Amino acid sequence: MTETKRRFVDLTPLKVSPAFARLWIGAGLSGIGAQMTIMAVGLQIFDITHNTFMVGLVGGIALIPMLFAGPWGGMLADSQDRRTVILGAITVSFISTIGLVALSITDAGLEADGSSVAVWPFYVFTTISAMAYIISGAARMAVYPRILKLEDVPKANALSGISMGIQYTVGPALAGVLVATSGFTVTFVVDMILMLAGFFGVFTLPKIPPLHDAVAKGWDGIKQGLAFLRSAPNIRTSFLFDIIAMGLGRPYAVLPAVAATVIGGGPTTVGILTAAAAVGTFSTSLLSGPVARINRFGLAIGRAITVYGAFIALFGVVVLAGMLGAFGKVGNTWSEVSVLGLGLATLCFVGMGASDEVSAIFRSTILMTAAPDEMRGRLQGVFYSVVAGGPRLGDLFTGLMAVSIALWAPALIGGLGIMVLITVLLRTNQRFRNYDNRTPEL
Repeated sequence: MTETKRRFVDLTPLKVSPAFARLWIGAGLSGIGAQMTIMAVGLQIFDITHNTFMVGLVGGIALIPMLFAGPWGGMLADSQDRRTVILGAITVSFISTIGLVALSITDAGLEADGSSVAVWPFYVFTTISAMAYIISGAARMAVYPRILKLEDVPKANALSGISMGIQYTVGPALAGVLVATSGFTVTFVVDMILMLAGFFGVFTLPKIPPLHDAVAKGWDGIKQGLAFLRSAPNIRTSFLFDIIAMGLGRPYAVLPAVAATVIGGGPTTVGILTAAAAVGTFSTSLLSGPVARINRFGLAIGRAITVYGAFIALFGVVVLAGMLGAFGKVGNTWSEVSVLGLGLATLCFVGMGASDEVSAIFRSTILMTAAPDEMRGRLQGVFYSVVAGGPRLGDLFTGLMAVSIALWAPALIGGLGIMVLITVLLRTNQRFRNYDNRTPEL
Protein backbone atom coordinates (compact mmCIF):
# COMPACT_ATOMS: atom_id res chain seq x y z
CA MET A 1 0.00 0.00 0.00
CA THR A 2 1.38 3.42 -0.94
CA GLU A 3 1.88 6.18 1.63
CA THR A 4 -0.81 8.28 -0.05
CA LYS A 5 -3.42 5.51 0.35
CA ARG A 6 -2.42 4.10 3.71
CA ARG A 7 -5.01 4.42 6.47
CA PHE A 8 -3.79 2.05 9.16
CA VAL A 9 -0.55 2.03 11.12
CA ASP A 10 2.61 1.00 9.25
CA LEU A 11 4.12 -2.20 10.72
CA THR A 12 7.44 -1.83 8.90
CA PRO A 13 9.56 -1.29 12.07
CA LEU A 14 8.32 -4.57 13.53
CA LYS A 15 9.12 -6.41 10.31
CA VAL A 16 12.57 -5.03 9.57
CA SER A 17 13.97 -4.94 13.12
CA PRO A 18 13.52 -8.00 15.38
CA ALA A 19 15.30 -6.05 18.14
CA PHE A 20 12.68 -3.30 17.96
CA ALA A 21 9.90 -5.89 17.90
CA ARG A 22 11.14 -7.57 21.09
CA LEU A 23 11.67 -4.21 22.79
CA TRP A 24 8.19 -3.06 21.75
CA ILE A 25 6.45 -6.22 23.00
CA GLY A 26 8.37 -6.28 26.27
CA ALA A 27 7.71 -2.61 26.96
CA GLY A 28 4.02 -3.09 26.20
CA LEU A 29 3.54 -5.98 28.63
CA SER A 30 5.56 -4.42 31.43
CA GLY A 31 3.76 -1.12 30.81
CA ILE A 32 0.41 -2.78 31.46
CA GLY A 33 1.70 -3.76 34.89
CA ALA A 34 3.08 -0.29 35.54
CA GLN A 35 -0.28 1.33 34.75
CA MET A 36 -2.00 -1.17 37.03
CA THR A 37 0.28 -0.10 39.87
CA ILE A 38 -0.22 3.63 39.24
CA MET A 39 -3.97 3.13 39.40
CA ALA A 40 -3.79 0.85 42.45
CA VAL A 41 -1.57 3.25 44.42
CA GLY A 42 -4.04 6.10 43.88
CA LEU A 43 -6.96 3.92 44.90
CA GLN A 44 -5.18 2.62 48.01
CA ILE A 45 -4.17 6.10 49.18
CA PHE A 46 -7.76 7.27 48.70
CA ASP A 47 -8.97 4.16 50.54
CA ILE A 48 -6.70 5.04 53.48
CA THR A 49 -7.14 8.83 53.58
CA HIS A 50 -10.40 9.57 51.65
CA ASN A 51 -8.58 12.72 50.52
CA THR A 52 -8.18 13.72 46.86
CA PHE A 53 -5.30 16.06 47.69
CA MET A 54 -3.36 13.14 49.18
CA VAL A 55 -3.88 11.26 45.90
CA GLY A 56 -2.62 14.27 43.96
CA LEU A 57 0.50 14.39 46.15
CA VAL A 58 1.70 11.17 44.51
CA GLY A 59 2.60 13.30 41.53
CA GLY A 60 3.53 16.45 43.39
CA ILE A 61 6.11 14.80 45.63
CA ALA A 62 7.70 12.96 42.71
CA LEU A 63 7.96 16.06 40.52
CA ILE A 64 11.35 17.47 41.55
CA PRO A 65 13.16 14.08 41.64
CA MET A 66 11.70 13.24 38.24
CA LEU A 67 12.89 16.52 36.75
CA PHE A 68 16.39 15.63 37.94
CA ALA A 69 16.16 12.03 36.73
CA GLY A 70 15.52 13.04 33.12
CA PRO A 71 18.76 14.94 32.40
CA TRP A 72 20.78 12.47 34.50
CA GLY A 73 19.30 9.45 32.73
CA GLY A 74 19.82 11.11 29.36
CA MET A 75 23.46 11.72 30.19
CA LEU A 76 23.85 8.04 31.06
CA ALA A 77 22.16 7.05 27.80
CA ASP A 78 24.60 9.18 25.78
CA SER A 79 27.75 8.22 27.67
CA GLN A 80 27.10 4.54 28.52
CA ASP A 81 25.78 1.45 26.78
CA ARG A 82 22.06 2.18 26.45
CA ARG A 83 21.08 -1.45 26.97
CA THR A 84 22.84 -1.52 30.34
CA VAL A 85 21.21 1.74 31.40
CA ILE A 86 17.71 0.40 30.66
CA LEU A 87 18.35 -2.88 32.49
CA GLY A 88 19.57 -1.04 35.58
CA ALA A 89 16.55 1.28 35.62
CA ILE A 90 13.92 -1.43 35.31
CA THR A 91 15.66 -3.43 38.04
CA VAL A 92 15.19 -0.47 40.39
CA SER A 93 11.52 -0.27 39.38
CA PHE A 94 11.08 -3.97 40.10
CA ILE A 95 12.49 -3.53 43.62
CA SER A 96 10.15 -0.58 44.24
CA THR A 97 7.16 -2.72 43.33
CA ILE A 98 8.31 -5.32 45.86
CA GLY A 99 8.11 -2.52 48.43
CA LEU A 100 4.51 -1.77 47.42
CA VAL A 101 3.62 -5.45 47.81
CA ALA A 102 5.03 -5.42 51.33
CA LEU A 103 3.09 -2.24 52.17
CA SER A 104 -0.21 -3.63 50.90
CA ILE A 105 0.26 -6.88 52.86
CA THR A 106 0.96 -4.88 56.02
CA ASP A 107 -2.08 -2.66 55.44
CA ALA A 108 -4.33 -5.69 54.97
CA GLY A 109 -3.15 -7.01 58.32
CA LEU A 110 -3.77 -3.70 60.10
CA GLU A 111 -7.21 -3.26 58.53
CA ALA A 112 -8.64 -5.96 60.79
CA ASP A 113 -7.80 -3.75 63.78
CA GLY A 114 -9.33 -0.67 62.17
CA SER A 115 -6.00 1.01 61.35
CA SER A 116 -3.88 1.53 58.24
CA VAL A 117 -0.26 1.89 57.22
CA ALA A 118 1.27 5.35 56.89
CA VAL A 119 0.95 6.74 53.37
CA TRP A 120 4.44 8.28 53.10
CA PRO A 121 6.12 5.00 52.03
CA PHE A 122 3.77 4.91 49.01
CA TYR A 123 5.17 8.28 47.97
CA VAL A 124 8.74 7.03 48.40
CA PHE A 125 8.30 3.89 46.32
CA THR A 126 6.29 5.59 43.57
CA THR A 127 8.86 8.39 43.34
CA ILE A 128 11.72 5.91 42.97
CA SER A 129 9.76 3.97 40.36
CA ALA A 130 8.91 7.17 38.48
CA MET A 131 12.58 8.18 38.36
CA ALA A 132 13.53 4.74 37.06
CA TYR A 133 10.79 4.97 34.44
CA ILE A 134 12.17 8.25 33.13
CA ILE A 135 15.73 6.93 32.93
CA SER A 136 14.70 3.74 31.14
CA GLY A 137 12.34 5.64 28.84
CA ALA A 138 14.98 8.18 27.81
CA ALA A 139 17.45 5.43 26.97
CA ARG A 140 14.82 3.32 25.18
CA MET A 141 13.65 6.12 22.91
CA ALA A 142 17.26 7.03 22.11
CA VAL A 143 17.71 3.43 20.98
CA TYR A 144 15.09 3.68 18.21
CA PRO A 145 17.20 5.66 15.69
CA ARG A 146 20.08 3.20 16.28
CA ILE A 147 18.08 0.07 15.39
CA LEU A 148 15.82 1.64 12.73
CA LYS A 149 16.20 3.77 9.63
CA LEU A 150 15.33 7.41 10.30
CA GLU A 151 12.39 7.25 7.89
CA ASP A 152 10.92 4.45 10.04
CA VAL A 153 11.09 6.48 13.28
CA PRO A 154 7.67 8.19 12.86
CA LYS A 155 6.18 4.74 12.20
CA ALA A 156 7.84 3.43 15.36
CA ASN A 157 6.38 6.36 17.30
CA ALA A 158 2.91 5.48 16.03
CA LEU A 159 3.47 1.86 17.09
CA SER A 160 4.55 3.14 20.48
CA GLY A 161 1.24 4.97 20.63
CA ILE A 162 -0.58 1.69 20.06
CA SER A 163 1.48 0.12 22.83
CA MET A 164 0.71 2.99 25.18
CA GLY A 165 -2.95 2.78 24.24
CA ILE A 166 -3.01 -0.90 25.18
CA GLN A 167 -1.13 -0.18 28.41
CA TYR A 168 -3.47 2.62 29.46
CA THR A 169 -6.54 0.61 28.44
CA VAL A 170 -5.77 -2.79 29.88
CA GLY A 171 -3.71 -1.66 32.88
CA PRO A 172 -6.22 0.63 34.65
CA ALA A 173 -9.20 -1.54 33.71
CA LEU A 174 -7.46 -4.65 35.04
CA ALA A 175 -6.37 -2.75 38.15
CA GLY A 176 -9.93 -1.63 38.84
CA VAL A 177 -11.22 -5.19 38.56
CA LEU A 178 -8.37 -6.73 40.58
CA VAL A 179 -8.57 -4.14 43.36
CA ALA A 180 -12.34 -4.65 43.62
CA THR A 181 -12.17 -8.46 43.55
CA SER A 182 -8.74 -9.53 44.82
CA GLY A 183 -7.24 -6.55 46.64
CA PHE A 184 -4.18 -4.37 46.28
CA THR A 185 -1.54 -7.02 46.97
CA VAL A 186 -2.58 -9.21 44.03
CA THR A 187 -2.57 -6.16 41.74
CA PHE A 188 1.03 -5.28 42.64
CA VAL A 189 2.16 -8.92 42.27
CA VAL A 190 0.70 -9.09 38.75
CA ASP A 191 2.73 -5.99 37.89
CA MET A 192 5.91 -7.78 39.02
CA ILE A 193 5.11 -10.77 36.80
CA LEU A 194 4.47 -8.61 33.74
CA MET A 195 7.66 -6.67 34.38
CA LEU A 196 9.64 -9.80 33.54
CA ALA A 197 8.63 -9.34 29.88
CA GLY A 198 10.31 -5.93 29.96
CA PHE A 199 13.51 -7.54 31.18
CA PHE A 200 13.41 -9.99 28.27
CA GLY A 201 12.85 -7.31 25.64
CA VAL A 202 15.83 -5.28 26.85
CA PHE A 203 18.13 -8.21 27.64
CA THR A 204 17.90 -9.47 24.04
CA LEU A 205 18.98 -6.10 22.60
CA PRO A 206 22.49 -5.85 21.14
CA LYS A 207 24.97 -3.64 22.95
CA ILE A 208 24.40 0.00 22.02
CA PRO A 209 27.52 1.92 23.11
CA PRO A 210 28.11 5.64 22.45
CA LEU A 211 29.10 6.55 18.89
CA HIS A 212 31.12 9.57 20.03
CA ASP A 213 33.94 9.83 22.59
CA ALA A 214 33.31 13.54 23.16
CA VAL A 215 30.21 12.99 25.31
CA ALA A 216 30.92 14.41 28.76
CA LYS A 217 29.93 12.43 31.84
CA GLY A 218 28.38 13.42 35.13
CA TRP A 219 27.31 17.01 35.73
CA ASP A 220 29.40 18.22 32.77
CA GLY A 221 27.39 15.96 30.48
CA ILE A 222 24.13 17.31 31.85
CA LYS A 223 25.27 20.91 31.35
CA GLN A 224 26.37 20.02 27.81
CA GLY A 225 22.90 18.74 27.00
CA LEU A 226 21.11 21.72 28.55
CA ALA A 227 23.39 24.10 26.65
CA PHE A 228 22.50 22.32 23.41
CA LEU A 229 18.79 22.60 24.24
CA ARG A 230 19.15 26.40 24.41
CA SER A 231 20.07 26.31 20.71
CA ALA A 232 17.00 24.25 19.80
CA PRO A 233 13.95 26.58 19.93
CA ASN A 234 11.56 24.20 18.15
CA ILE A 235 12.29 21.39 20.59
CA ARG A 236 11.93 23.77 23.54
CA THR A 237 8.56 24.96 22.24
CA SER A 238 7.31 21.39 21.86
CA PHE A 239 8.26 20.82 25.51
CA LEU A 240 6.42 23.99 26.56
CA PHE A 241 3.26 22.94 24.73
CA ASP A 242 3.30 19.57 26.49
CA ILE A 243 3.86 21.15 29.92
CA ILE A 244 0.82 23.36 29.39
CA ALA A 245 -1.34 20.44 28.28
CA MET A 246 -0.31 18.12 31.10
CA GLY A 247 0.02 20.76 33.81
CA LEU A 248 -3.53 22.03 33.30
CA GLY A 249 -5.19 18.96 31.82
CA ARG A 250 -4.80 16.02 34.20
CA PRO A 251 -8.15 15.30 35.91
CA TYR A 252 -7.14 11.78 36.96
CA ALA A 253 -6.51 12.65 40.62
CA VAL A 254 -10.20 13.52 41.10
CA LEU A 255 -11.47 10.28 39.56
CA PRO A 256 -11.71 8.30 42.82
CA ALA A 257 -13.84 11.07 44.35
CA VAL A 258 -15.87 11.58 41.15
CA ALA A 259 -16.50 7.85 40.89
CA ALA A 260 -17.63 7.73 44.52
CA THR A 261 -19.84 10.83 44.70
CA VAL A 262 -20.66 12.28 41.25
CA ILE A 263 -20.89 9.48 38.66
CA GLY A 264 -20.82 6.43 40.89
CA GLY A 265 -19.31 3.01 40.27
CA GLY A 266 -16.24 3.26 42.50
CA PRO A 267 -12.94 1.66 41.40
CA THR A 268 -14.49 0.08 38.30
CA THR A 269 -15.56 3.50 37.01
CA VAL A 270 -12.06 4.86 37.64
CA GLY A 271 -10.63 2.00 35.57
CA ILE A 272 -13.14 2.52 32.75
CA LEU A 273 -12.49 6.25 32.46
CA THR A 274 -8.72 5.88 32.52
CA ALA A 275 -8.97 3.10 29.96
CA ALA A 276 -11.22 5.27 27.77
CA ALA A 277 -8.38 7.76 27.26
CA ALA A 278 -6.19 4.86 26.21
CA VAL A 279 -8.83 3.72 23.73
CA GLY A 280 -8.55 7.14 22.12
CA THR A 281 -4.76 6.82 22.05
CA PHE A 282 -4.92 3.34 20.57
CA SER A 283 -7.48 4.29 17.92
CA THR A 284 -5.45 7.29 16.76
CA SER A 285 -2.27 5.21 16.49
CA LEU A 286 -4.08 2.41 14.67
CA LEU A 287 -5.34 4.90 12.08
CA SER A 288 -2.00 6.71 11.87
CA GLY A 289 -1.32 5.95 8.19
CA PRO A 290 -2.11 9.55 7.11
CA VAL A 291 0.68 10.79 9.42
CA ALA A 292 3.12 10.30 6.55
CA ARG A 293 1.24 12.93 4.52
CA ILE A 294 1.42 15.66 7.21
CA ASN A 295 4.51 17.85 7.22
CA ARG A 296 3.39 20.97 9.15
CA PHE A 297 4.18 19.41 12.51
CA GLY A 298 4.05 22.62 14.57
CA LEU A 299 0.58 23.54 13.40
CA ALA A 300 -0.64 19.96 13.88
CA ILE A 301 0.66 19.87 17.46
CA GLY A 302 -0.97 23.18 18.35
CA ARG A 303 -4.36 22.22 16.96
CA ALA A 304 -4.29 18.78 18.57
CA ILE A 305 -3.55 20.22 22.02
CA THR A 306 -6.30 22.82 21.60
CA VAL A 307 -8.79 20.01 20.93
CA TYR A 308 -7.37 18.19 23.96
CA GLY A 309 -8.13 21.21 26.13
CA ALA A 310 -11.69 21.31 24.81
CA PHE A 311 -12.34 17.71 25.88
CA ILE A 312 -10.83 18.42 29.32
CA ALA A 313 -13.20 21.37 29.76
CA LEU A 314 -16.17 19.25 28.65
CA PHE A 315 -15.33 16.71 31.36
CA GLY A 316 -15.42 19.56 33.87
CA VAL A 317 -18.92 20.42 32.65
CA VAL A 318 -19.98 16.77 33.11
CA VAL A 319 -18.68 16.77 36.70
CA LEU A 320 -20.42 20.08 37.42
CA ALA A 321 -23.69 18.72 36.04
CA GLY A 322 -23.37 15.66 38.26
CA MET A 323 -22.72 17.78 41.34
CA LEU A 324 -25.89 19.72 40.55
CA GLY A 325 -27.84 16.47 40.61
CA ALA A 326 -28.19 15.74 36.90
CA PHE A 327 -27.27 12.06 37.34
CA GLY A 328 -29.44 11.31 40.38
CA LYS A 329 -28.34 9.35 43.43
CA VAL A 330 -25.02 7.54 42.98
CA GLY A 331 -22.60 5.61 45.20
CA ASN A 332 -19.21 3.90 45.42
CA THR A 333 -20.34 0.52 44.09
CA TRP A 334 -20.93 -0.53 40.49
CA SER A 335 -24.66 -1.01 41.14
CA GLU A 336 -24.91 2.70 42.00
CA VAL A 337 -23.32 4.07 38.81
CA SER A 338 -25.04 6.64 36.58
CA VAL A 339 -25.03 5.24 33.05
CA LEU A 340 -25.57 8.70 31.55
CA GLY A 341 -22.80 10.29 33.59
CA LEU A 342 -20.36 7.48 32.85
CA GLY A 343 -21.19 7.56 29.14
CA LEU A 344 -20.59 11.32 28.84
CA ALA A 345 -17.37 11.17 30.84
CA THR A 346 -16.15 8.23 28.77
CA LEU A 347 -16.62 10.19 25.53
CA CYS A 348 -14.58 13.04 27.00
CA PHE A 349 -11.72 10.73 27.93
CA VAL A 350 -11.70 9.02 24.53
CA GLY A 351 -11.38 12.44 22.91
CA MET A 352 -8.61 13.41 25.32
CA GLY A 353 -6.61 10.30 24.48
CA ALA A 354 -7.07 10.66 20.73
CA SER A 355 -6.04 14.30 20.52
CA ASP A 356 -3.10 13.83 22.90
CA GLU A 357 -1.71 11.00 20.77
CA VAL A 358 -1.77 13.14 17.62
CA SER A 359 0.39 15.66 19.42
CA ALA A 360 2.67 12.96 20.86
CA ILE A 361 3.50 11.37 17.49
CA PHE A 362 4.62 14.68 16.00
CA ARG A 363 6.49 15.89 19.10
CA SER A 364 8.44 12.63 19.40
CA THR A 365 9.36 12.66 15.74
CA ILE A 366 10.69 16.24 15.91
CA LEU A 367 12.97 15.23 18.77
CA MET A 368 14.28 12.02 17.20
CA THR A 369 14.89 13.32 13.69
CA ALA A 370 16.22 16.81 14.42
CA ALA A 371 18.65 15.92 17.21
CA PRO A 372 22.10 14.36 16.58
CA ASP A 373 22.76 10.90 18.10
CA GLU A 374 25.24 12.15 20.70
CA MET A 375 22.51 14.41 22.11
CA ARG A 376 19.47 12.15 21.73
CA GLY A 377 19.74 10.56 25.16
CA ARG A 378 19.98 13.86 27.01
CA LEU A 379 17.20 15.48 24.99
CA GLN A 380 15.07 12.38 25.51
CA GLY A 381 15.85 12.69 29.20
CA VAL A 382 14.50 16.24 29.27
CA PHE A 383 11.57 15.07 27.13
CA TYR A 384 10.74 12.33 29.63
CA SER A 385 11.04 14.78 32.51
CA VAL A 386 8.44 16.88 30.70
CA VAL A 387 6.23 13.94 29.71
CA ALA A 388 6.35 12.34 33.14
CA GLY A 389 6.86 15.46 35.25
CA GLY A 390 4.11 17.48 33.54
CA PRO A 391 1.37 15.03 34.60
CA ARG A 392 2.69 15.09 38.17
CA LEU A 393 2.45 18.86 38.14
CA GLY A 394 -1.03 18.39 36.71
CA ASP A 395 -1.95 16.00 39.53
CA LEU A 396 -0.84 18.59 42.07
CA PHE A 397 -2.82 21.33 40.27
CA THR A 398 -5.88 19.06 40.19
CA GLY A 399 -5.63 18.23 43.87
CA LEU A 400 -5.26 21.88 44.90
CA MET A 401 -8.11 23.08 42.70
CA ALA A 402 -10.42 20.28 43.84
CA VAL A 403 -9.78 20.99 47.51
CA SER A 404 -9.87 24.79 47.28
CA ILE A 405 -12.82 25.13 44.85
CA ALA A 406 -14.69 21.95 43.85
CA LEU A 407 -14.30 18.69 41.93
CA TRP A 408 -15.42 20.32 38.67
CA ALA A 409 -12.84 23.13 38.80
CA PRO A 410 -9.59 21.40 37.74
CA ALA A 411 -10.98 20.14 34.43
CA LEU A 412 -13.16 23.11 33.47
CA ILE A 413 -10.69 25.84 34.39
CA GLY A 414 -7.67 23.86 33.22
CA GLY A 415 -9.20 22.93 29.87
CA LEU A 416 -10.15 26.52 29.09
CA GLY A 417 -6.67 27.63 30.13
CA ILE A 418 -5.07 25.16 27.71
CA MET A 419 -7.15 26.41 24.80
CA VAL A 420 -6.30 30.06 25.46
CA LEU A 421 -2.57 29.59 26.08
CA ILE A 422 -1.96 27.31 23.08
CA THR A 423 -3.87 29.61 20.74
CA VAL A 424 -1.80 32.60 21.86
CA LEU A 425 1.53 30.76 21.65
CA LEU A 426 0.77 29.29 18.23
CA ARG A 427 -0.03 32.72 16.81
CA THR A 428 3.00 34.44 18.33
CA ASN A 429 5.59 31.73 17.49
CA GLN A 430 5.68 31.60 13.69
CA ARG A 431 8.89 29.54 13.61
CA PHE A 432 7.23 26.64 15.40
CA ARG A 433 3.88 27.11 13.67
CA ASN A 434 5.61 26.75 10.27
CA TYR A 435 7.83 23.77 11.26
CA ASP A 436 8.13 21.43 8.23
CA ASN A 437 9.24 17.84 8.82
CA ARG A 438 10.77 17.67 5.33
CA THR A 439 13.49 20.04 6.59
CA PRO A 440 13.92 19.24 10.33
CA GLU A 441 15.18 22.17 12.36
CA LEU A 442 16.20 22.32 16.02
